[in-house]
Amino acid sequence: MRIAVLSDIHGNVSALEAVLADVGRRGVDLSVNLGDILSGGLWPAETAAMLMPLDLPTIRGNHERQVMTLAPERMGASDRRAHDTIGEAERVWLGGLPETLRPVEGVLMVHGTPGSDIEYGLETVTPEGLREATRGEAEARFGGAKADLILCGHTHMPRIRRLESGALVVNPGSVGLPAYDDDRPYPHLVEAGSPHARYAIVEKSDKGWAAELIAVDYDWDRAARDAEVHGRPDWARALATGRV
Repeated sequence: MRIAVLSDIHGNVSALEAVLADVGRRGVDLSVNLGDILSGGLWPAETAAMLMPLDLPTIRGNHERQVMTLAPERMGASDRRAHDTIGEAERVWLGGLPETLRPVEGVLMVHGTPGSDIEYGLETVTPEGLREATRGEAEARFGGAKADLILCGHTHMPRIRRLESGALVVNPGSVGLPAYDDDRPYPHLVEAGSPHARYAIVEKSDKGWAAELIAVDYDWDRAARDAEVHGRPDWARALATGRV
């Protein structure tokens, strides 16, 4: 069994197209989507139009929840662009997405952690900034999940961690946004360090699950120009450089 794992597309339809083409060349049995699909500074409706006919096993991220539940005046710029540009069919699609999913036996899809769509899974934010989660932190967040493979996103940081139980936790990184800043619970930067579109392939053999993190070239300079046109210079720098 080979599964392509996509997450955090954030309306970057150019990056998504490149990733889907790369997936097609590699030969997988299934592709899955871990959420944060449309919100951002680029092309929400076009991204939905590309994804919806594929009918991939898909869960909602925190941004889908926010778009579907917050009043527009309370939304940040990324969610507001998605809210204002998608139609009723897209809203129905987003509204039907589950919080978690088990696409095949032994595999659990979550956005952040099994208990939260905003908790960082394999990273921890301290007053000093972002760092990799310790063994104890990762165990506390994922160790209770009854799964051999846990697929998580949210932080945009590609990472693989083996738990004491033997379960594998994989964050594929972000298809569409390689860097951002946030102020919760403390100000911090998240930077992949390059502008590539990222995803992962996980494969099960008689030895269990293993993962490969993949970085894909695409026209990120064009995506950065599109972000500028849409009034998002913060996104433009992140898309062009992989840094804030």
